[in-house]
Amino acid sequence: MNRDRLRYHLPSLSFVAALAVMLVIAASGFLWFGVYNIGADAPHTRGVYALLQSLRDRSIAVRARDITPPADLASPARISVGAGLYANMCSGCHLGPGVERSEISQGLYPQAPELARTNDLNPQQQFWIIKHGVKLSAMPAWGKTHPDPLIWDMVAFIRKLPSLSPDAYRKAVASAPADHDEMMKDMPGMK
Repeated sequence: MNRDRLRYHLPSLSFVAALAVMLVIAASGFLWFGVYNIGADAPHTRGVYALLQSLRDRSIAVRARDITPPADLASPARISVGAGLYANMCSGCHLGPGVERSEISQGLYPQAPELARTNDLNPQQQFWIIKHGVKLSAMPAWGKTHPDPLIWDMVAFIRKLPSLSPDAYRKAVASAPADHDEMMKDMPGMK
């Protein structure tokens, strides 16, 4: 008796197979006909954006948890080098105190966070993001061209950035080591 009742409530294997085939056909049609607008000027739906944001945040948190920041992260030397790197590589998208929105920063979707206004990530997460980049966000993987010590220098400056006035930001950038290429040559493993 129980077995008959169970059979009555379970969908048949042919029904499950037919449902799976219909889902594959629907997904294929969705992709083939370009139903979803991937343009950067057409925001994601709330559900898609929330899903992508959760995926990004959890992925970064999981991958960054075993990274150990250097003990001298707050050193003036790291912050100074980081200021120059930030001005050259990051300020076009992430801006800075007193920096006007650039054409590129206005066209990004999702918008790059203004790092002078927010600091809700820990140093390990910031390091991971700078080193590996973030898919579908225009955030490049700087670890392909920059060794870890320089990435930590950028993290050091980003951690300081929210406390800087526009004048202090300009002074930090102006006093940074000037020759990025020369710094790269001095790094182990770099030419």
